[in-house]
Amino acid sequence: MNIAKDLLQAVNFAANKHRDQRRKGVESSPYINHPIQVAELITRVGDVDDLAVLIAAVLHDTVEDTETTFDEIEKVFGAEIRDLVAEVTDEKSLSKAERKERQVQHTAQISERAKVIKIADKTCNVRDIAHSPPEGWDMRRRTEYFEWASQVVDACRGTNPHLERYFDETLARGAETLEK
Repeated sequence: MNIAKDLLQAVNFAANKHRDQRRKGVESSPYINHPIQVAELITRVGDVDDLAVLIAAVLHDTVEDTETTFDEIEKVFGAEIRDLVAEVTDEKSLSKAERKERQVQHTAQISERAKVIKIADKTCNVRDIAHSPPEGWDMRRRTEYFEWASQVVDACRGTNPHLERYFDETLARGAETLEK
C-alpha cells in the first residue's frame, strides 16, 4: 500500500467527479475544495491517519452529488471505502426534510470511522455557511442549519474529542457572525 499514491488517487477521482461543480456559497468556490478540507481537518485536528477514513472523506460526496455509483467506488477503491462512503451518503430520493431527519437518526448508528467524517463535514459546512452563506440564506435559515448540524454532531459524541471540540468552537464562531 502506497499511502500518498492511494490518497492522491482519491483526490484525483473526486476532482474529476466534481470538476463542473461549485459550492453554494456566495464565493462559489470549486466544490473539490470541500472534500479536501474535510480530509485535511480529520488529520490535522482529529489526529486521524487512518487511510481508509481519509480516502472516504475525500470521496464522501461523490455518490450523493455526482453520477458516481457505490459499485464504481468499490471497483476503484475497494469494499471498505465503499462501505464508509455509503455510511455518510444521504438517500437523494427522499425529500430534503426527510433526509435531514434521517441523517440525525442514522448518524447515531454508523461506525466511529464514519462519524469522524460526519463531524468534519458538518464543521466545514458550518464554517462555510457562517462566512460565505449560499445566496438567499437569511439568518433564520443559517440558524436552522447550525441547529441541525449540531444535532448530527451530537449523535457522534464520544468519537473524537478533538474534532468535537473544534466543531463546538466553529459553531460558536459561526453563531457570533449571525449576531453581528
